Amino acid sequence: MEILKLFLMEKNMTFPIFKTKKRGVNKKFDLTNPGQRMEYFQLKAGKEIEKIRQYLKNKTFIAYFLGKKNSGKGTYAKMFAEVVWPEKIFHFSIGDMIRRIDGELKDEEKKKQLIGFLEKNYRGWLSIDKIISILKSRNTKELLPTELILTLIKREIAKQKGKAIFIDGFPRELDQIAFSLFFRDLVDYRQDPDIFVLIDVPEKVIDERIKWRRVCPICQTSRNLKLLPTSKIGYNKDKKEFFLVCDNPKCKGAKMLQKEGDALGIGPIKERLNLDETLIKKAFSLYGVPKILLRNSVPVNKAKEFIDDYEATPEYSYQWNEKKKKVKIIEKPWVAQDENNVSSYSLMPPPVVLSFISQIVDALNLR
Repeated sequence: MEILKLFLMEKNMTFPIFKTKKRGVNKKFDLTNPGQRMEYFQLKAGKEIEKIRQYLKNKTFIAYFLGKKNSGKGTYAKMFAEVVWPEKIFHFSIGDMIRRIDGELKDEEKKKQLIGFLEKNYRGWLSIDKIISILKSRNTKELLPTELILTLIKREIAKQKGKAIFIDGFPRELDQIAFSLFFRDLVDYRQDPDIFVLIDVPEKVIDERIKWRRVCPICQTSRNLKLLPTSKIGYNKDKKEFFLVCDNPKCKGAKMLQKEGDALGIGPIKERLNLDETLIKKAFSLYGVPKILLRNSVPVNKAKEFIDDYEATPEYSYQWNEKKKKVKIIEKPWVAQDENNVSSYSLMPPPVVLSFISQIVDALNLR
């Protein structure tokens, strides 16, 4: 794919804009439709996908995802796996891993197995009893010791022999970047290539994702009133406000709600975003480790040259038709300012994953 490299001066990093337009391809895809999405990927990256599948038949790799909170790390990882080979790719986040361990500690047999693994594999400054105590009473704002996180990651990888591993949420501190450099050597039963996947998303985009996020109180599905609505939109005449209705039939038309604190946007997590920015810069400056650079935004003045219209994230607004007792949905391209105050389109996940696929092929020397 053709690439235009632009300097993001504030970050001193170069992220690529990938040309996803293909000459002679005029079909418009609904990228929220799973079937059309798969057709889209086959048309635009079929040969590259096949190269990765051939590689995964007898080889694996480990990828560390670094991006700001709510930058789409999990979305991109899961979509890559969905498109390439779900059975051969295992994605997990450090947060999910710790939450699973919370459940294991409540089951005596699973707790015994966890302690046995720690006794055999953990090296650090805490006793096993102290580790179990910390895990039971942990504060979500406090990070667990790095040497413990490494041991628990090894445990996850040990369960997934023969699969490529996508790790979301590690490294999360500056000292953990140094550990991750040697992680391939620490895990003696895997000799995988390791790759950093760095994600650039304007903070304005993250802010809107948080402010307009809505969650089903029953199934916990998350959507976005402004950027990713459900198929049904409700209207409260007394409050004069629109709301999303969960698409899951089991939820029987439940109204999706805003989580406490979401109205504040990135304000409460600004410190975390600043640290994430520092981590990305640090990883970007490293030598000897392949880096994949995923850019979520495209300047408006370059969009027609590089992307198809349907690849840009749409913005939704609503009007109430009193006569028809019906909500009118208005869709238009969403324009947000990037970190350099350039008017840009935020991309739907599939075109970002296209660039991910292309860069993986290069990182694994599959051309």
